[in-house]
Amino acid sequence: MCRSIKTLYNFEPPATADEIHAAALQFVRKISGLNKPSKSNEAAFLAAVDEIASAAGKLLNTLETNTPPKNREFEAAKARARSAQRFAR
Repeated sequence: MCRSIKTLYNFEPPATADEIHAAALQFVRKISGLNKPSKSNEAAFLAAVDEIASAAGKLLNTLETNTPPKNREFEAAKARARSAQRFAR
């Protein structure tokens, strides 16, 4: 999985439309192998991003859980600590 795509489900506050769109963009970039599409592929690229963002938003809105929402700041701090430990070698 692309390291730039972050888990968006079960956080407080919930994922924003911008976060969902950014994840969709990263996904389309990864599977297409294109960071920026050519003019001839731009429409298909952007349509794919929009469709995936829509599907991801629907998914996030329909998932259910019994666990309490995670705190974004706490999870980000844990990720920074893991990263610091991994790259301190």
